[in-house]
Amino acid sequence: MKLFGKTIPLPQSVWLRRALGGSLIVGGVFSFLPVLGVWMLPLGLIILSRDSSRIRRIRRKSEVGLLRRWREYRARKRVEKASKPE
Repeated sequence: MKLFGKTIPLPQSVWLRRALGGSLIVGGVFSFLPVLGVWMLPLGLIILSRDSSRIRRIRRKSEVGLLRRWREYRARKRVEKASKPE
């Protein structure tokens, strides 16, 4: 799995990947505890998306939406910077 340009090895077993993804999601639900956090939810969904087509579709749609918003934000900042008088 590649995440932010780094390769992260995942277990070869489907059951181990599902257990890992599920445990990360459950840990993310208990984000009020000191060690656990909300960061575990998306990571668990990314791991589960490798084996589940339904979760994969949700992940792809959210990636496309986030990328679109990021590009619009950057374009808006460039226009504001170019139109700002010095």
